[in-house]
Amino acid sequence: MIGTASGILVASLVGSVHCAGMCGGFVCFYAGSGSGTDAAALRAHAMYNVGRLTSYLTLGAIAGAIGAGVSSLGALAGLQHAAAVVSGALMVGWAISTIAAQRGVRLGALRAPESWQRALGGILYAVREQPMATRAWLTGLLTTMLPCGWLYVFVATAGGSGSIRTGVLTMAVFWLGTVPALLAVGLGARRLFGPLRQRLPMLSAALVLVMGLLSISGRFSMQHAGVM
Repeated sequence: MIGTASGILVASLVGSVHCAGMCGGFVCFYAGSGSGTDAAALRAHAMYNVGRLTSYLTLGAIAGAIGAGVSSLGALAGLQHAAAVVSGALMVGWAISTIAAQRGVRLGALRAPESWQRALGGILYAVREQPMATRAWLTGLLTTMLPCGWLYVFVATAGGSGSIRTGVLTMAVFWLGTVPALLAVGLGARRLFGPLRQRLPMLSAALVLVMGLLSISGRFSMQHAGVM
């Protein structure tokens, strides 16, 4: 459904400044000193985003499959679009937590277990001598395993579709919205996001809050429709 896809894309674009801030260190890791040619750097940035796309599509497929199971159980219990209701509740919860954080109230955050962080750090350390493009692809692929509330809002949205195909398409649209900001970071334009990083979190949270409420009400449903 075009309207649904547009909502996901707009929210992703608005919130991608968060991605730029959080993932800037990963860009520095795979880019190294930046002593390579411009063509090599562009190839690395492209491979980083291809790696992210690969993992996002995988997450979308898994979430869609789980959502299909939730919807099937909901149908047995007489609850229509159960997966959309669950995903909407998760979206509302994230939005409220983000708005509260902007007001100085911390409601908790996702954190990876220390053993998980050490394992991921060890893998990235092991590939530090790989060619830049390979290092970039692996970085994009693996760092998705780190818990990120913004990312998992859209994984929940993919699950709410109740369909593997639509879950994959949902994550593809989300990924597309994050590419411009992360490419800008890779190309040295990170400073442009300074003023925006102070203003956009509240707007992105408001958008997700609306999407979550509409999902719960059944008016933001991708069930059996597809997002394209």
